[in-house]
Amino acid sequence: MKYTIVTLFPEITDAFFATSIMAKAIQRGIIQYQAVNIRDFALDKHKTCDDASYGGGPGMLMLPDPLCRALEFAGVRRKNSADRGSSRAIYLSPSGRQFSQAMAQELAAQQELVLLCGRYEGIDQRVIDMYIEDEISVGDYVLSSGEVAALVIIDATYRLVDKVIRPESLDEESFSNGLLEYPQYTRPEIFAMMKVPEVLLCGHHENIRRWRLEKRVEKTLHSRPDLIQRGKELGLFDNEINSIIDRLVMTEGDIK
Repeated sequence: MKYTIVTLFPEITDAFFATSIMAKAIQRGIIQYQAVNIRDFALDKHKTCDDASYGGGPGMLMLPDPLCRALEFAGVRRKNSADRGSSRAIYLSPSGRQFSQAMAQELAAQQELVLLCGRYEGIDQRVIDMYIEDEISVGDYVLSSGEVAALVIIDATYRLVDKVIRPESLDEESFSNGLLEYPQYTRPEIFAMMKVPEVLLCGHHENIRRWRLEKRVEKTLHSRPDLIQRGKELGLFDNEINSIIDRLVMTEGDIK
């Protein structure tokens, strides 16, 4: 997988790719990274990349000329081009599709993601019309930095790329199988007068598995009942999970 970040501030994303698991993935050749500085493609002596919007209004808009040249340099071709290549151009925008774990899995299967980071009031619509395949929002809020949103996409997807993280580490994470993750504990056994649940100390693997599954269902019912409803509608849950849901709802009533 290759990530190409088209940005006014490459130093923001450079730091992420130089640390922790991501740095190791790059060293092993699993992940590739390139930052394209939009200012390098501005032709005036001041490296101007923004201007006022037609029709008035507050704030500035990113200019189309340097953006288009930067995207072309990154390997992105116009939508009507016969040679589209293997990269997928994404613009991070509050107006885009809501990002989700399912979308992360979809994007992680791509050969290359080109992430365009907006600033100010956004970018000229003509750039989107010519080059952008998808607009993605990381949540129902507004950020001043498209780079921060891009890092959310990157962090959620690179860990799903084959050989970056052991597959078993991903199996029971939040949102896998439509449920949130169970609570976890480490040493010491007693901390602040609170003890680790006895079942986790017993060494009985089936009892531990059952306890963790029940806790996943319980947490999801309390924190994200919408996920339970969606899972039932899509048939994501097996008989064991459905029986736990029914028992908890019967015991506690409707959980909001």
